[in-house]
Amino acid sequence: MLKKTPRRKNGRTFAVSQDIIVMRSGLLLLFIASTSAFAALDFSHQVVPILRTHCAECHTGSKKKGGFSMNDRAAFIAGGENGAAVVAGDATKGLLLEAITTSDEDKQMPPKGKRLPAAEVAILKAWINEGASWDAGFTFKKASYEPPLKPRVVELPPVVEGRANPVDRIVDAHLLKNNLERPSTLTDEAFMRRLTLDLVGLLPEPVALAAFVADKAPDKRAKLIKATLGKDVAYADHWLTFWNDLLRNDYTGTGFITGGRKQITTWLYKSLVDNKPYNQMARELIAPTPESAGFSEGIKWRGTVSAGQTTEIQFAQSVSQTFLGINMKCASCHDSFIDRWKLDEAYGLAAVVAEKPLEVFRCDKPEGRTQKASWLFPELGQIDASKPVASRQQQLAALMTHPQNGRFTRTIVNRLWHRLMGRGIVHPVDTMQTEPWSADLLDFLAVDFAENGYDLKHTMELVCASQIYQSKVQVVSKDTDSPTFVFRGPRSKRLTAEQFVDAVWQITSAAPARVDAVVVRSKLDPKAPSDEKPAAQWIWSASAAEGKVPAAGETIALRRKFSVKGEIRRAGAVITCDNEYTLYVNGRQMSSGTNWESVGSASLETVLKSNGSNELLVVAKNAGNGPNAAGLFVDVRIVTTDGKEQQISSDAAWEWSPTLPPATGKYKTTPNNWKPATIVAALPVWSGKINAPAASMLAQLIAGDIPMARDSLMKSDFLTRTLGRPNRDQIVSMRPNDLGTLEAIDLANGPILAGILDAGAKKLASQTWASPEAFVEWLYRFAFSRSPTPEELAAAREALGATLSEEGVQDMLWAVCMQPEFQLVR
Repeated sequence: MLKKTPRRKNGRTFAVSQDIIVMRSGLLLLFIASTSAFAALDFSHQVVPILRTHCAECHTGSKKKGGFSMNDRAAFIAGGENGAAVVAGDATKGLLLEAITTSDEDKQMPPKGKRLPAAEVAILKAWINEGASWDAGFTFKKASYEPPLKPRVVELPPVVEGRANPVDRIVDAHLLKNNLERPSTLTDEAFMRRLTLDLVGLLPEPVALAAFVADKAPDKRAKLIKATLGKDVAYADHWLTFWNDLLRNDYTGTGFITGGRKQITTWLYKSLVDNKPYNQMARELIAPTPESAGFSEGIKWRGTVSAGQTTEIQFAQSVSQTFLGINMKCASCHDSFIDRWKLDEAYGLAAVVAEKPLEVFRCDKPEGRTQKASWLFPELGQIDASKPVASRQQQLAALMTHPQNGRFTRTIVNRLWHRLMGRGIVHPVDTMQTEPWSADLLDFLAVDFAENGYDLKHTMELVCASQIYQSKVQVVSKDTDSPTFVFRGPRSKRLTAEQFVDAVWQITSAAPARVDAVVVRSKLDPKAPSDEKPAAQWIWSASAAEGKVPAAGETIALRRKFSVKGEIRRAGAVITCDNEYTLYVNGRQMSSGTNWESVGSASLETVLKSNGSNELLVVAKNAGNGPNAAGLFVDVRIVTTDGKEQQISSDAAWEWSPTLPPATGKYKTTPNNWKPATIVAALPVWSGKINAPAASMLAQLIAGDIPMARDSLMKSDFLTRTLGRPNRDQIVSMRPNDLGTLEAIDLANGPILAGILDAGAKKLASQTWASPEAFVEWLYRFAFSRSPTPEELAAAREALGATLSEEGVQDMLWAVCMQPEFQLVR
């Protein structure tokens, strides 16, 4: 509840709300005081070996001498008969360090053998002082649970009180078994806010919210779920964040400048817009197309790298973590301390993409042997290591997506459940070796997912349609999951950095005009009927002149310079080439293709210059085993804000050169050997395959208005990084759910957010409002999907005064954005 509207005085702003009091200056000392000067110790590689060597014989598994067990963190800290072993955060307390450092033979541990070296004692002391962190899912006790490999068909429990959704049937049985109450149902307003943020990452618009609440149809929630999932572009915009994190895809960062890393953005976005089946996505990532190869190729780090960071080992780590929820990083260095995976298994996966025999290293030391390509679960088949790399990748893709590989489907439905419900059925989501809280729920969702064509949206719809998804969130404290987790209902989730920024942009209408990601923000249907006729002609170099046939492998550059008159509203391009092409617009790569029968497309609003000069540049290649027909087909249409259209098509105005640009698409020195392009007579097969879809797709590209820019399509900045957006050098499957000091500083004092709110305040204050109260009502309905309470309205009225001002509106925006209620999906 808002108690007081913030005001800026003497360069400081105070935002006062029910849960947060933030001063937008003077927080740096707090940050410095809370930040360690040293990197945290590596539990798996520094702490576990010490404990395993000196303590495991008497205090792990079924052995519990002196009542002390180290099987898990809770038991380790609790200690034994004589008291707590450690006090997390304070190495001066607890019995562990006393026992390993004392000279009293009756008290010393271990009781026999060599004492711990001083260096190992120092590591344990530092680890305890840092809080005695413990890797999720790790236990010294030998695992008694081994996840099943194959799918399992679940017999559903009976329907209770009309809740027929299979998810509810399983959850009802769970709640009954554990004697737990079913959580109450969300209001329509809260449901719509949760649903739209979960599925498309946006706040519900106030008008749409009012219409939904007023709707009396009994099936209105089911209709809303289906309609929200049907917003293909908004869905792709939102879920791109999830997949970018999981697939290490980004628009800038390590490896891009040096060419050691490739984006998969265009392929990934189109896969999401088209709702490509997940098994097909996985196959195209493991045995990639040129557009999706960045995932499997990893990052080629500059300089000398450890054996655990070669591109081959990265492949093993990425494939196992992304598709199986298995952490192979530990096993990439030595047999895992965390679970059952071995060094040879990690190297077997890595060898799938190795061009030469892959030498095995243990802890960066060569073993003097090599490992051949192999698969983790030979029950489903094995890889023929004698085949070339491409064939081995295809074999691995087939094994990964094998219908009997239940681990593949369980892993992805568990990830979706986590994103929608706030906690995984197996948690954390990359510890799929651990036991789920409901094997029935996990197995049902996995089998249902496969039976419904590996359709990601189907599983989302099924979960969102359940009564348990539509229930109020569980109230959680630090002791809620102690000693063990018991599912009681959904949990609140922090807005991702991208969701937070998008929500602020929605409210303020302050989103940027251009995005960084090279994507087509439309779902183009090549088969859609159209009366349009393509204006483009097929062109090539002089080698395609009458009586000549281009040589196989001929690669040329073709360009077209032109000016745009007016402010661009929409612009799009369709392109294909027999056989391969890469399209650059003003030096930026926008599309590429290797199959002439597939028409490529690109949205050009973000790269073309209004009222300025522009250049299209295409690197085109002919393929085949001997001389054969070659041609480039390009059609560009531009619509300006005054409604006028401009068309730039491949024709005799284009030029060609044998001098190719670098991969950046920008010549360091412009060639002086440009010559007029040759018009190539269109082959009947070209016209039959290309004309209709090209015309239809181009018409769709320039239709309608450009959707609001989304932060998932932007390069990261200081605000989004401090709000938890990773740099994606590593796979990130779960972002932090707690607000840290750095986030608080940037939220309270950051120039980026301040700039957005300042611009938004100017726009909102210039609008006509019936009264300040009307503005406050609109703002609360937009931000929180509810009306302000009488107390909140009174406080806002007092703060705003009788007339809205930019300063008053900006203060209200600050107050609202700082509320935990705004920053959470509940």
